Amino acid sequence: MKESVKKKLKEKMMERADVNIGKQGLAGSVLKEIDRRLKDGEVVKVRILKSALVAEGIEDRKKLAESLAEKLNVDAMEIRGYTVVLYRKCGRRTV
Repeated sequence: MKESVKKKLKEKMMERADVNIGKQGLAGSVLKEIDRRLKDGEVVKVRILKSALVAEGIEDRKKLAESLAEKLNVDAMEIRGYTVVLYRKCGRRTV
């Protein structure tokens, strides 16, 4: 991984979340917003609210983060608590 990407990841981990996933769960509008932000900056920080776990019927937040990463064709670089940092290399196929 390039140094510039590592720097972006470190900076993003210190910032507030870009997108919150709430009671709609992994709805199309949420996925499109995350995808749009990934196109703009390669790295997105997502906060998973507890209501999203209920909406998706998933008890484990890590499983929800992995499901999100799989649907968007991205790498979940870090899962810490209810927050996940997603990374997509430029040029990868989108949703």
